[in-house]
Amino acid sequence: MVTAFRVQITGLRGRDDECREIRRLLDDHAGGALLLHGEPGSGRSALLAYAHRHAGTRLTLAGAGLTDEAALPYAGLQRLLDPLLGRADALPHRQRAVLHRALAGHGCPTDQRLVLAMAVLGLLTDAARDRPLLCTVDDVDSGDRPTAQTLAFVARRVGHLPVALLLTAADDTTVAGIPAHRLRPLDEPDSLALLADHHGGPVPAAVAAALTGVAAGNPQALVDLAGTLTEGQWRGEEPLPAAPPPDGALARAYRSRLARLPRATRRALLLAALIDEDGDPVTLARAARAAGSSVAALAPAEAAGLVRVDTSGVTFPPPLARLMVAVTAPPAERRAAHRLLAGALDGTGRRLRRALHLAAAADGPDPKLAAELEQAATHGEGGWSVASVALCRAAELGDDPVRAADRLVTAARYAWWGGRPDQARRLLHALPADPAVVGRATLLRGELELRCDAPSEAVATLLAGADVIAGTDRAAAVVGLVRAGEAICFSGDQYRYAEVARRVTALRRPGDPPETVLLTTLVAGVAATLRGDHERGGPFLRRAVVLGDRLTGSALSPTALTGAAVAGLLVAVDAAAHRLADRAVALARARGELSTLSRALELRAVAEYWLGRHEAATATSREGLRVARATGQHPAAGVHLGMLAVLAAVRADREASLRHVAGIGDTAPAGSRPHALAQWALAVLDLVDGRYADAAARLAALARPGTGRGQVLVQVMATPHLVEAAAHLGRRAEAGAALAVFDRWASSTASPSRRALSARCHALLAERGSVAAEREFRAALRWHPADDVSFERARTELLLGRELRRSRRPRDARAHLHRARQTFTLLGADVWAEQATAELRAAGESVGPPDRPAARLLTGQQLRIAHLVAEGATNREIAARMFLSTRTVDHHLRNIFHRLGIRSRTELARVLA
Repeated sequence: MVTAFRVQITGLRGRDDECREIRRLLDDHAGGALLLHGEPGSGRSALLAYAHRHAGTRLTLAGAGLTDEAALPYAGLQRLLDPLLGRADALPHRQRAVLHRALAGHGCPTDQRLVLAMAVLGLLTDAARDRPLLCTVDDVDSGDRPTAQTLAFVARRVGHLPVALLLTAADDTTVAGIPAHRLRPLDEPDSLALLADHHGGPVPAAVAAALTGVAAGNPQALVDLAGTLTEGQWRGEEPLPAAPPPDGALARAYRSRLARLPRATRRALLLAALIDEDGDPVTLARAARAAGSSVAALAPAEAAGLVRVDTSGVTFPPPLARLMVAVTAPPAERRAAHRLLAGALDGTGRRLRRALHLAAAADGPDPKLAAELEQAATHGEGGWSVASVALCRAAELGDDPVRAADRLVTAARYAWWGGRPDQARRLLHALPADPAVVGRATLLRGELELRCDAPSEAVATLLAGADVIAGTDRAAAVVGLVRAGEAICFSGDQYRYAEVARRVTALRRPGDPPETVLLTTLVAGVAATLRGDHERGGPFLRRAVVLGDRLTGSALSPTALTGAAVAGLLVAVDAAAHRLADRAVALARARGELSTLSRALELRAVAEYWLGRHEAATATSREGLRVARATGQHPAAGVHLGMLAVLAAVRADREASLRHVAGIGDTAPAGSRPHALAQWALAVLDLVDGRYADAAARLAALARPGTGRGQVLVQVMATPHLVEAAAHLGRRAEAGAALAVFDRWASSTASPSRRALSARCHALLAERGSVAAEREFRAALRWHPADDVSFERARTELLLGRELRRSRRPRDARAHLHRARQTFTLLGADVWAEQATAELRAAGESVGPPDRPAARLLTGQQLRIAHLVAEGATNREIAARMFLSTRTVDHHLRNIFHRLGIRSRTELARVLA
């Protein structure tokens, strides 16, 4: 018996399905065959070892296809069958003679191959008479082709025999007539578990994210990487490898695979691996010509499944193939390939890519090339992550330590902009303690703490960084202080904001640039608002909104626009806040600044909430959550989950709301914004279910007025729900105190929606059936936009209808309840529609369950557009009202017509009537 397992991994994480298939094959005494195929390092050999461990009483044979014997016909078959050759005498004479001849190295004529295959099948059958047989062959495609053909013949014919035949092959290999199972990359949980197995315990999140990103789900890559790490690297204190080690098991497997290709193919493959990720075909063709070859030389690599070549360029289907081709190449060949690619980029305008290839070919300091890299990286050509790599290389090639430190800080900033906080942290950790860069580095550390780690700890870091840099770069210091203020508000320590405001005031100067003026104005407004001084804060905040609208050109940045959007939300100019946040989103995307995108999306979602565009807010928060998770911004992810929980709770979608709250879990500290949003969502669900005491207790605990602690702004947003819960409990004094805070804010704005909510709250606190209650309810309806499909207006109609019914005025109540029911139905808010229906029945109306065909067929935004069309609005008017383009409205309207099976606006009005 021969065993040969070249690529071993420890454990079988993520291979449950494959193990199940193997056990099924072994448990089936009737026999059968299975082919496992996947990229090198995917765990094929480990699965064969698993099969041998679970073979039980089966007789086992094991072989492997060896590259060194690929030119020797039947060499693999000889090694596999050697333990059984003593049984060959039982075969018919002709079969025995052909078998001995082939295994002795004399080959097999074409007309006798069937006889040979039958001989092999007969030999296995004879062995299986004593006890069932397990036969495994690893890398069957790597050995000699006649062996593979013979085994394929046998595999198709063992179904009726007690013979289990298990084969493995490369990713692209299949065999007709044999069941196959492809080994897919490990998912994130299994990758993390495999790393923990090798580390002997949990791995720091930043380290795990970096390693799993490099390994791309390949188990052997993870094992090889884990085997090279120092203790400092495991702790995240030292730079981590960017590729699996060149002397690891995975690299050896790839070298073996590449060795089977012609030399010209390997050269072309290396060029393709070192070129841009998009596989630019023009540059590759130029470099290949300069090497005396052509892209056509890649044909054998394509046949082997390593690359895919088409008119758009060259791609590497196996996730790690591109990286491993580069890693396994000899250094001299790799440098030569980089020089060829740099030459191919001459005169193309791709300055950064050319400089990067030259830098990769350099084998010593080169200050001139370092300066070229730095200049080319300035505008983020090819993305900020690429620019970060360029600056790191520039720091290595330069000969000035101070300049190198400066380049590393900028490289860390670029890595963060590109959504790679772990890389930014590693660069900052490796930074020398140079006074020239300590301020910038500290501010960046504080920003990373704010966005990715612990906002409460970011405050001290940002304040310290601003102090250091204030004398040399006041604008950067102001930005740092604004972020310190944001960290304070996120953590629920608003009483500390006064210190930020004091420091910002000290930094203001006449003639400051527009962005600095905007941010200092914002801080002054926020500080006054948090003190409850809306008369002083309002003008500052409104000015910040105006300044944000005026920002253009070089003064335009996502940070300034999000600051202006915050100001807009605080003075309740929701349309302006949405416009500014949307501009910040667009700008962050256009510049590739992923680090600022999540915050911009958060503010846009809040603006959409206040505009009554709940479905749009949900979509925005979902996108923000995806961005936050992809860029390691865990606190921001908690905020987006909190907004999604609130939006679902307001629409009484209990399952979705609780799922989002569970997503926040216990990772959000008490008093933080995600925790407050989760409590708000749970309170709304309590309110829906009639648990008024629970709802009031949750909302009252969001902040402690007068102390500056807790989430004051979230509590203000949630005040209408707090008042409603307290009113049901008869706690008018408690609700009145919260409403007084809300009123001071609402009265300082010009927002009809805030005035409507204030009036509704006063109606709920008035004596039931009183003139004052009805007066306030009707005032609320006047403030609500009358021509809008508004969720809050429908809630007011429902509450007024309920008030009138309970005051024994059922006839007056019905009109309000009908309108509430209709709006809830259009918006798809089923639970609220059912409550309106129940109130109508209690008011003596005979109504069935809500009729909601449109709500089942259309999205919320489509329903709103449909309602406006039915009222006679033009597409241009709808676009202006919903802050959409006319093209978007046209697109939605076509979809509405298609879904409802109608052809005209007249039919639409009839459907919605």
